[in-house]
Amino acid sequence: MIRVFELRIVDEDGSQLGVMRTADALRLAQERGLDLVEVAPLASPPVARLLDFGQYKYELTKREKEAKRKQRSVTFKEVRLKPKIGVGDFDTKVRRAIEFLEDGDRVKIAVQFRGRELTHPQIGRDLLDKFAEKIKEHGVVERAPLLEGKSMHISVASTHKPKAHEPTAAAKARTNDSAEAAAGEAAAGEAPAGEAPAGEAPAAEAPSPAVLAEIETAPIAPKPKVAKPALPVSRSPSRKAGPASTGE
Repeated sequence: MIRVFELRIVDEDGSQLGVMRTADALRLAQERGLDLVEVAPLASPPVARLLDFGQYKYELTKREKEAKRKQRSVTFKEVRLKPKIGVGDFDTKVRRAIEFLEDGDRVKIAVQFRGRELTHPQIGRDLLDKFAEKIKEHGVVERAPLLEGKSMHISVASTHKPKAHEPTAAAKARTNDSAEAAAGEAAAGEAPAGEAPAGEAPAAEAPSPAVLAEIETAPIAPKPKVAKPALPVSRSPSRKAGPASTGE
């Protein structure tokens, strides 16, 4: 599929072979059992490389999967406060928000108003300012406090890089248990030499020729006759002869 007349060739070791005609480069690739792949079509002349294209695609796909596995998308977390929140609960919310920011996530801190609390929005604004002061080393406030409906919130962007997902200890334990179970099943499925697998009856040995000859010449004994029990005779009561009908 290479349409140009000449190419700058790079061999499989990375050393340059100079500029040569495309036909000669294809012949050289066939002699070495490799493929001729155009890697820089916009260069003058275009650059092609001798390599195993199947192996190259496999390694490229493997690197993409590895990079995708290590990537972590930034999510939007939310922390909710109340105007009458206690000091202990406030500190707990601050620590939780710092954990989100250290993971590289964005955090939305919202103050929920109920009933007559809406008449004092300054309480919520002061609470959000205090919260932002506590987490300023881990995030940057993107917007000022704004009252929307019955809530006032701010958005904080993290100053940390997103962390890659790592398997937890429980996930690693489950993986190890699954591997051990699979190894145990594989070992149990292999029967020892000279023994039949569990659940299967051993094969019966064939009788010798002498035993077969004795079976063929042995007389067949007649089947014994079984006497059948006599059936009981049912006797109906005797009828006495009555006077003959005269027809009169």
